[in-house]
Amino acid sequence: MLKKSIIAILSVYWLFMIVAPAFAETNTVSSTVTGTTTVDKTPGTASAPNVMVNNQDVCSTGVSAAVQTQVLGVAAGTTVRDLNCERLKLSKALYGMGMKVAAVSMLCQDARVFNAMEMAGTPCPYKGKIGLEAAKAWAEDPQARPDYEKWLKENNLEKQEEEWNDAKKKATGLSIFGLLLFLL
Repeated sequence: MLKKSIIAILSVYWLFMIVAPAFAETNTVSSTVTGTTTVDKTPGTASAPNVMVNNQDVCSTGVSAAVQTQVLGVAAGTTVRDLNCERLKLSKALYGMGMKVAAVSMLCQDARVFNAMEMAGTPCPYKGKIGLEAAKAWAEDPQARPDYEKWLKENNLEKQEEEWNDAKKKATGLSIFGLLLFLL
């Protein structure tokens, strides 16, 4: 009973503290010599820094943020690298130097490009091998694939499906054998 009374009293106290209107004081200072002077005490404001990336051919973006409270203000800024943009620029540079296989290899580090190349029937180069030799090398070393996790899941499902089909064939064979025994 005592706990309920204390909780009720504290609840009423906090209710009055929240509902009670706040009165602001005026910051007017009067002087008898020249007139009235108003003092403005505006709180400081944190401004987010401007992170400049001056060159258009740069694969990074500026990011900044700021937070201001009544007492403390914090502002920070940084740049974020775009790895896909870098990959495209490197590939373009390699192609421009006549290194076409290296340019394709650079693009093939992206799983989407790797899958598209496979679907098109032109596997990505593998350590200097191209065409069917590269396809065989990728099959022998699947851990090197950029889409290894997805490939692993897909191949495990295929193995389970094969096991299921084998089990169905065995069950069908046993049921026919059982039917023949029953008829005899």
